[in-house]
Amino acid sequence: MSNSSSSRSPPGPSVSVSRAPPVHTPDYTSDDEDEDGLDLTSDELLNEDPWRNEAAGDEDNDVTSERAQKPKKPSFASRFLSSPLAGLQAVASNTGPGQQDTKDAAGLDWYVEGPGRRVGYDNLTAIDWIYEYSKERTRVQHLTANAPGLVGQLKVLVDASQIWWVLVATGVAVGGIAAGIDVASDWLGDLKTGVCSNVEHGGKLYLNKVLFAAAASILVTRFSPYAKQSGIPEIKTVLGGFVIRHFLGAWTLSIKAVGLCLAVASGMWLGKEGPLVHVACCCANLFMKLSSAINTNEAKKRETLSAAAASGISVAFGAPIGGVLFSLEQLSYYFPDKTMWASFVCAMVAAVTLQAFDPFRTGKLVLFQVTYHSGWHAFELLPFMIIGVLGGLYGGLFIKLNMRIAAFRASAKNPFQGRSVLEVIIVALATALISYPITFLRAQSSELVEYLFAECTDIPADDLGLCKLGIANTGVILILLISSVIGFLLASLTFGLQIPAGILLPSMAVGALFGRSVGLLVEVAQRNHSNSIVFSACEPDIPCVTPGTYAVIGAAAALAGATRMTVSIVVIMFELTGALSYVLPIMVAVMLAKWTGDGIHKRGIYEAWIHLNGYPFLDNKDDTPIPDVPNAQLMTRIDDLICITAAGHSIASLQTLLQQHRFRGFPVITSLQSPTLLGYISRTELTYALASACSPKGRALSKHAEVYLMHAPLADPTTTLDLRPWMDQTPITLSALSTLMLTNAMFQKLGLRYIAFVERGELRGLMTKKDLWIVLNNGEVTTTGQGTGALREHFDEEQEDERGLLGVEHGERG
Repeated sequence: MSNSSSSRSPPGPSVSVSRAPPVHTPDYTSDDEDEDGLDLTSDELLNEDPWRNEAAGDEDNDVTSERAQKPKKPSFASRFLSSPLAGLQAVASNTGPGQQDTKDAAGLDWYVEGPGRRVGYDNLTAIDWIYEYSKERTRVQHLTANAPGLVGQLKVLVDASQIWWVLVATGVAVGGIAAGIDVASDWLGDLKTGVCSNVEHGGKLYLNKVLFAAAASILVTRFSPYAKQSGIPEIKTVLGGFVIRHFLGAWTLSIKAVGLCLAVASGMWLGKEGPLVHVACCCANLFMKLSSAINTNEAKKRETLSAAAASGISVAFGAPIGGVLFSLEQLSYYFPDKTMWASFVCAMVAAVTLQAFDPFRTGKLVLFQVTYHSGWHAFELLPFMIIGVLGGLYGGLFIKLNMRIAAFRASAKNPFQGRSVLEVIIVALATALISYPITFLRAQSSELVEYLFAECTDIPADDLGLCKLGIANTGVILILLISSVIGFLLASLTFGLQIPAGILLPSMAVGALFGRSVGLLVEVAQRNHSNSIVFSACEPDIPCVTPGTYAVIGAAAALAGATRMTVSIVVIMFELTGALSYVLPIMVAVMLAKWTGDGIHKRGIYEAWIHLNGYPFLDNKDDTPIPDVPNAQLMTRIDDLICITAAGHSIASLQTLLQQHRFRGFPVITSLQSPTLLGYISRTELTYALASACSPKGRALSKHAEVYLMHAPLADPTTTLDLRPWMDQTPITLSALSTLMLTNAMFQKLGLRYIAFVERGELRGLMTKKDLWIVLNNGEVTTTGQGTGALREHFDEEQEDERGLLGVEHGERG
């Protein structure tokens, strides 16, 4: 796709973009040697790459970039009864890499045109979605063409069923791990209050919440930094096409699971629901290693991870359908129809597995699953709307406060800089001291939500003093409101610590607290003014107001305010309560919560952390208006790029170029005087191709051997190196006169890593995914006319290296 222009960009006000370095970008240097499968730099990929046979001189290789003839539709009998010549006919139907193509006058040059070969992706780089899906289509076509007869059809069936075995195994594993976490955290939670003293050897208080929190933090900081927090911002970034090594490894899974048991039992204001999504993706990644078809394709991996993520929410809330919608609405970057069906299967298997274990011995999937016996009345819509506004206020203020606390933690003013375990201990101790005097805050979050959701008639023992009558009820309302404020502050302080922690359950707890208080206020008003026309719909001698339903609506509103999800929250709450009649009030509250939250802070909690950490994530669901700015004023211009000319290089000169420049890729042009764009070669592929050519196991070429990146008919192929097979000769290009709106749409919809800007075929500039992220998130439009190319000169490269996730990107320094 290439657009050209017949004139240069007209002069106008110049624009440059200034960015502030991200407040916090974690340095994920882990000892975890388990590959997460999101970087394909191993020899296994090369061995399975159909191009490798061609590079080794395999004349029987029938995989080519050439456009193949459309095959004739086989008869029914031929699908199962293959002839001995069928394989030869399939090979003969395609022109081999070393064969002449009668359709093309320059047949010698035809076979190397295309996106080129790939070694894999470096850590903290973006994947090429177009290439990955093209590679998958080529693999399937190759498998189908070489699979005649009944045996061939069985091979195709086995290949298509691999993803289902992976998802079923993931669902079983996630259900089992979730049950284990429930049982272990409940057991540890009981131990922290001590043991009975009337036993043989006596009892003593030997475990407490501070010890649990410290142990969880030590596990994370010492063994697996990726296991901290919920992991959902990183999962969104990975599903958006970013590569983070070890994030989904076996060691991360182990530390996350054990750390969750300790963190939940500590009694801090955190939850396991969000981290279970990370656990589910880790399980799926481990099972994907057993399937070469999935493990060698980055795009297909992310489809599988999107489906697996649904199982995490399924077991967290006992809501399989809600899990599917959560993955669709919150996590996934690309979610086709087939992925929705796969998500449903994985979520269902996980829920069935958890039900089989029955960790609470109640027949419920989660502790706070409830059932209501009455409906609602029209006069309750007003308090439901008030709860929705309160949920939005909570979400917006929580995100603002949490971001400021996170920015302070990353600053030099933080007294706990480099002492994250000590910080966790102090926060856990403060939580224990503050929570102890208040009855509602002594219980763990899941138990608190269970009590707040329940009707008083269903509570066997009112240990928390929730169901008091008369004047005592006023004190309960006041304590509920105070508890919600304290929970808000503690959740803001806890989310972001070096400990496995989610925000979904704490948000539900805060929402349930102020929701129940509103319900009690309405109940008191109805009892005291039962003859009022407002309450005329209430029947005498029958409870008219159910405060527990207000708690459910408050929990939904708080979740919507914090995460900005809508449909998935409504479905999750419906699956939790099973009350179809309460869907409308929940929808009203969620809608108002989202609108109110958007008015306070434009991003949800996960998007805010993505922005804070500086992850190059372009949300394809974001409908924020894009400024109508010409790309010529924002792109990295050719004067600031390091380009490789098509000829005049040796292996040694290119290796020197790689040592001198840190760029992740280089545009290929004909010459500096006439920079016609020929393609783009990534640093990874260039490094591998040069090393392989000089290796004794390879071609053993001299370092002074000539290198070509264009057709050289007079060059000796035995003593020169042709890099065209490693070069993307069909890069996505736009006219230099195009605008940022079109560029943003192409990056988001196509999942591109870079776009080259040309004019009459000549290179004018380049913009990478990270360039666009900088413009959209931290850019300030000025009139200096220097563009992002000159802007990069102001950045400290060593500082960028330390930041890790904002290391060099394709064609840029920062």
